[in-house]
Amino acid sequence: MSILIVDDEKDIRELVGDILREEGFAVRLAANSDECMAQINSDAPSLLILDIWLKDSRMDGIDILKSVRRDNPDIPVVIISGHGNIEIAVAAIKQGAYDFIEKPFNIDQLMVVVTRAMETSRLRRENADLRKREVTSSDMLGNSAALKALKAQLDKVTKTNSRVMLTGPSGAGKETAARYIHANSNRAGAPFLAVSSATVEPERMEEVLFGRETGGRGVERGALEEAHGGVIYFNEVADMPLVTQGKILRVLTDQQFTRVGGTDKVRVDLRVISSTTRDLRGEIAAGRFRQELFDRLNVVPIAVPPLSERREDIPELTRHFIAQLNRTQGLPLRELTPEAEALLQTMLWQGNVRQLRNVIERVLILGEGTGPIEAREFPGQEMAADQSGRMILGGTVATLPLREAREVFEREYLLAQINRFGGNISRTAGFVGMERSALHRKLKSLGVVSPGKGGEEDEAD
Repeated sequence: MSILIVDDEKDIRELVGDILREEGFAVRLAANSDECMAQINSDAPSLLILDIWLKDSRMDGIDILKSVRRDNPDIPVVIISGHGNIEIAVAAIKQGAYDFIEKPFNIDQLMVVVTRAMETSRLRRENADLRKREVTSSDMLGNSAALKALKAQLDKVTKTNSRVMLTGPSGAGKETAARYIHANSNRAGAPFLAVSSATVEPERMEEVLFGRETGGRGVERGALEEAHGGVIYFNEVADMPLVTQGKILRVLTDQQFTRVGGTDKVRVDLRVISSTTRDLRGEIAAGRFRQELFDRLNVVPIAVPPLSERREDIPELTRHFIAQLNRTQGLPLRELTPEAEALLQTMLWQGNVRQLRNVIERVLILGEGTGPIEAREFPGQEMAADQSGRMILGGTVATLPLREAREVFEREYLLAQINRFGGNISRTAGFVGMERSALHRKLKSLGVVSPGKGGEEDEAD
């Protein structure tokens, strides 16, 4: 954290600098507007102490103040002047100055203003950082073969600046994968900004990305500018308007853009990660997505697997969500019974990880006390248990003859267990209490073909 002192009087700027150095502040000095703007552009200070009258300068203090408020609104500016009067003070405050001090100033008064202004600067930076943080975690939880394969691919690109295109079904964890890349890259300390094209109105997309300049409100930074030095994540990039796609293509080529309503070029240093649930080649063929932009974004394509391919991870994900919801919402910190855990691993998850989290949140809100979560608390079961433990049939099973119902149950039960254990026949046989050979015969009689996922085909024969 540094303080930049701008005053055309050498004695004054050096005196103020010496006082602030003795108080432990890092200090820089400038004698005119050119030196001031050069220092701000090279390394923005945490606080600017600015003389309102600057001899032999292209800009006076008010002009510099306007420029700083427009391009560096997080820097507090304290105006000082030996010719001060109430009109100048009011003008400076209206232009956005933090405070006004008249020469000759009292040292105690100076220190009070500087200390408060530096605290304001710190809070603004912290608030900006908090706005850039999302609830989405960068942790890739689980030990399934599918997740290990995904992490191996992500680890290969974390230390590069290559553009990555993440594909996969909705809710599978594409943003988590993007944040994993960011958190493990050399840009981890810089911003990560996510822009969802599906949730932004097309007519507002350019303002969201590029920001805008207006006479009344000055400069409003867009996502590209806020993400400078870090990562910009385009979620559902297929929904980006065609006109905006062309402008983003130029940004990727030139690393610069113009704000909406502005004329100045804004240079940015960005890494771009994109994601989509759609077939972008089909979108290109239909004229809804630009081939050139696809070629620029699809440098490293990585597929994020659905939850159905990583059922072994469901218990760990569930425990994570329970702990997270307890911490953020105060919901009960409950355990899972083995039956509930097994059920979660066999349920259909069309909404993937996002759906799993929503189901857990609903059970914790509507659940029965703080004890272990029972299997019967989860919705959508073909068979469930009542309070006495008696099985209650639902759906089509209750309408079938016994032999057909038994075959339906055995087929669905064994398929669910095979999927639960990632296609590993040995582990499935151990859980259901059958010999492998007997399980193979049963599967064959039921017309069930083992998926053989996750590199387990040798055990599935």
